[in-house]
Formats: sequence, structure tokens, C-alpha cells
Amino acid sequence: MSHISVLLHETIDALLAGRTEGIYIDATFGRGGHTQALLNRLSANSRVIAFDKDPQAQAVGAELMQQDARLTMVHASFAELTVQLAQLGTGLVDGVMADLGVSSPQLDQAGRGFSFMQDGPLDMRMDNSKGLTARQWLQDIEEEDLANVLFQYGEERYSRRIARAIKQAGLIETTGQLAQIVKEAHPKWEKHKHPATRSFQAIRIAINHELDDLTNFLPQAVQALKPQGRLAVISFHSLEDRLVKQFIQQQSTLPEQGWLPQPEPDPRTIKKVARIAPSPAEVSENPRARSAWLRVAERLEHA
Repeated sequence: MSHISVLLHETIDALLAGRTEGIYIDATFGRGGHTQALLNRLSANSRVIAFDKDPQAQAVGAELMQQDARLTMVHASFAELTVQLAQLGTGLVDGVMADLGVSSPQLDQAGRGFSFMQDGPLDMRMDNSKGLTARQWLQDIEEEDLANVLFQYGEERYSRRIARAIKQAGLIETTGQLAQIVKEAHPKWEKHKHPATRSFQAIRIAINHELDDLTNFLPQAVQALKPQGRLAVISFHSLEDRLVKQFIQQQSTLPEQGWLPQPEPDPRTIKKVARIAPSPAEVSENPRARSAWLRVAERLEHA
């Protein structure tokens, strides 16, 4: 399956807010769907800076850079946003977007080891040029720590028995082996879901530091914005969405003071703009969009 960018037009419309020029950041380039759509809408003197950890995404971006000089690719996590923008000599920007989670090409290539749908080496690294593979990580981690990861990042209620089965199995080389071990250890799973779904999600999140990176990225994204600049974030599961929702809520709400006067200066940095779900037509065309949420915020003038 080729990668279909979720909430593409809604995201670009929200990010641009009627503008046609400026400097924009695509913090998760993937296969370039959102970046290309941004470039198509922007003037000749605009610029898009795109981040991605995945070497394959970088290769796609390098080709696009040859076609469009307005694009700059950065091989780094969006958690390094501030440092990377400083190295580029970039000032405040007009918009930042992020499409979280794993991309369709990563899921669909057996060799990347993200999916239990086809057997492949147990890898799961978004940047497969460095770091521990899932095979190595599962070898090194203690059973109790693995159970905690499965529970926290996969919301897996049978985390302890699954962790025990994984550690008792010894060296696990492939996604098919891992999926079978989880299936045999799992007493009851949700209808229409593979029993290994939650465990695979948890291991992937842990290996790639996804929630830590997101927690670090969000305040950096706001600090990078000009007044009235927009932040647009697409999330696909409750853990990501909760982090984005709570961050926007925290940064857009005055603290409760009771009878005391509100603090000066105003501590809020952003205001909420929108929360958007995919249309039924998009979900029908691309089932992977069904759990997506787009949250949009705008940098306040005084911030």
C-alpha cells in the first residue's frame, strides 16, 4: 500500500490560515505528502523545513529537494527542533505540523519489522541506521520492565503474562515469532484486532522514544512560532492524543487563582483553534485514518 496522507487538506488549510507565504516546518516528513501539499500552496519565496529520522524518508526528501529549492531536509528527530533550527540560522516560523506515529511504508515493508501482518526481521527502528533493534531490546530488557512498557505504552491488560512468555522464549528473530508468542500468551483479545496489536505498539513506542520525543517537541514547536503562527498535530492513538490535548489545554488556559487577581504578564502562549476528525469518506478510502485526530493551536500575540 502506498502512503496516503491523513487529513491532508484539513491540515494544510488549518496550518496556512489563508496565508500563501512564509516559513513552515513539517516535523514528520514521512513520504512527503504534507510537505508537497504545503509547497503547492506556497509562494516562490517561501520555505519548508522537513524533519525525519528515517533514512528512507530522507532519500525521498532528497529527490524532492532536487525538484524544489524551497525545501530543506533535516535528518533528525523533531525533538531536536530548537537545536536544528538554530544550526540552520532560521528565526521564528509561520507554522509547524506533525503527523505522528508510524507511516504506511514502514508498516508495509516486512524488512522494517514494524508489523505482524507479514513476517520479517524484528527491527522496528524508525531510524534504522542506529540504535537497538526490537530483537536486541527484548533480549536486554528485564521481564518486569517489559511488562510495564506493555501496560503503559500498549494499555495491554495482560502485560505481565505476555512479558513472561516473551522472556521465556529466549531470542526472538522475527515479527512472526513475536506475534505467535503474544497470541499464545493472550487469553482474550478485542474483536477485529490481532492479539499482538497492543504489544507491537508498545515495543515500537519504547524503542523509538516516541512519547518522550513528543513531550519534548511540543513546547519547542510553540517557541518556534511567530505570533499567529499555527501548530497542527495529527495523532493516531490515545496516548499521543492525550499528550497533545493536555499540552494545548495547559498552554491556553489561565491558572486558577481563586480570589486572587490573574498573574501579569498573561502566562498563556497559545489558543485552541480546532479539533478535526477524518470524514467518513476518508475513513472509507483509507481505514488507517479511522483513529486520527487533528488538533490545531495558534501562537498568541503577547506570547
